[in-house]
Amino acid sequence: MTTTIPALMRSAAARHGDRPALVSQTDGAIGYRELDRQADRIAKALIADGAQPGDCAAIWAPNMWEWVAVAIGIQRAAGVMVPLNTRLKGGEVSDIVRRGSIVRLFSIGHFLGRYYPAMLKDEAMPGLRRRIVLRATPQELGEGEIRFEDFAALAESSSDAQLAEREAMVKPDTLADLMFTSGTTGAPKGALFDHRRSLGGGQAWVDIARQTADDRYAAFGPFSHNASYKAGWVASLIAGSTLYWPEAYDPASVLDLVAKNRITVMPAPPTVFQEMLAFPNWRDWDISSWRFMSTGSTVVPIELMKRLQAETPIQEISTGYGMTECCGSAAHTRPGDPMERIAYTVGTAIPGTEIRIAGPDGRSLAVGEPGEVLIRDDKLLIEYLDNPEATLATLDADGWLHSGDVGCLDADGYLKLTDRLKDMYIVGGFNVYPAEIEKQMTGLPGIHQSAIIGIPDQRLGEVGHAFIVRSAGSTITAEEVIGWAKANLANYKVPRGVTFLDALPMNSTGKVIKFALKELHGRA
Repeated sequence: MTTTIPALMRSAAARHGDRPALVSQTDGAIGYRELDRQADRIAKALIADGAQPGDCAAIWAPNMWEWVAVAIGIQRAAGVMVPLNTRLKGGEVSDIVRRGSIVRLFSIGHFLGRYYPAMLKDEAMPGLRRRIVLRATPQELGEGEIRFEDFAALAESSSDAQLAEREAMVKPDTLADLMFTSGTTGAPKGALFDHRRSLGGGQAWVDIARQTADDRYAAFGPFSHNASYKAGWVASLIAGSTLYWPEAYDPASVLDLVAKNRITVMPAPPTVFQEMLAFPNWRDWDISSWRFMSTGSTVVPIELMKRLQAETPIQEISTGYGMTECCGSAAHTRPGDPMERIAYTVGTAIPGTEIRIAGPDGRSLAVGEPGEVLIRDDKLLIEYLDNPEATLATLDADGWLHSGDVGCLDADGYLKLTDRLKDMYIVGGFNVYPAEIEKQMTGLPGIHQSAIIGIPDQRLGEVGHAFIVRSAGSTITAEEVIGWAKANLANYKVPRGVTFLDALPMNSTGKVIKFALKELHGRA
């Protein structure tokens, strides 16, 4: 069994040769052997450029074959890879560069109508030695920038012996990556992982999806996120699958991706499947190859799961639960689980993982009692970067990860999520979990999506406020929403106000950014 990500790439190249490893709808395919060769070039170029073991190098680019080659190259040179989401702006990136002591930054050139390195023009980053720009022309380069091709050419100054010596330094407990959390409730924290842990995240997904070399796997979302990195291309290298990804996220593009490439495995946020089923003539696409789909979040609409089962040819529909801090996977439904289990729970703890529910005093709670979800396994983060307080608050002395999620276990060990501890609000002494209300609202005709937050109230302390995205053609009113709530919910759960939006603010993983809604309400 391979013990590091660079060793995994070597093994996969030897096993699969020129079989496609990655397939882009724009660039075509790159084989396993060529991907390994390109990773070697980057590692050699880094060595020639003076990179030291343990140096942090960041990748700020959309999904492309270069992303994976650079990531493995950084790690093969005994460096720490730092993925950056392309949604981040210059100030956010420079903050991470400074906090992470990042020495080299691999950035896309033009993307989404702008030249990305220009966003860093006025940012102070004294420790950054190199700015390497992918897919840029010489004329586009700014001061201090080097084209990716020219940087890769530095590999000619390093020998195979130097590369072998450096790669030999990479052990299972060598730092592999620094992952910054999604930041739905505030500033992201940097979680540190070694190769053993990160490979464990990939293997967990392979086991969940029962993924093999025969699978055509669509990783949904950016490589900067755990689901498309460890549970994405790392998992694909372990299984020997061919990895695809959508280059646009509208329903037609996703349906095209599945149908044209005969995709067999694809996890995605619930909104992806909601929009697919709402798309006119979606049945015109042949998605019969799709054998395994997975989704997960605090709120997975019950009606969505029932429609997917009844109306699509997808062979297995599943839900799961995890987070960056446990390399992505902690619980998942099992093959053959009834739809009630899939719709109302996120499954049982995956092999090698323990889950328990704790009260405020840390003691385990009985079956059916809601409390904080605690996770323990061997792929939890090592620590948060330069944040011992956050590490102590998250990892206790007995090795349990305090997730910040509220849930309960049934008699068979199936986990039902209630909400985030931080999202909970208190109305006149009663705890209210927004996800519970949001889930019930999915059954109200005219509502496509909803999100509930607690807002200050002089009399009750806090009350609920609903943000709603109407279904296409819907004219549902605030009065109708509140009337439905009064008829179907306990009075303390009834939202006191409604705001209609064209779209909810989402992060790159499909989760609603609740603090953005609080800010929006505060400005109203």
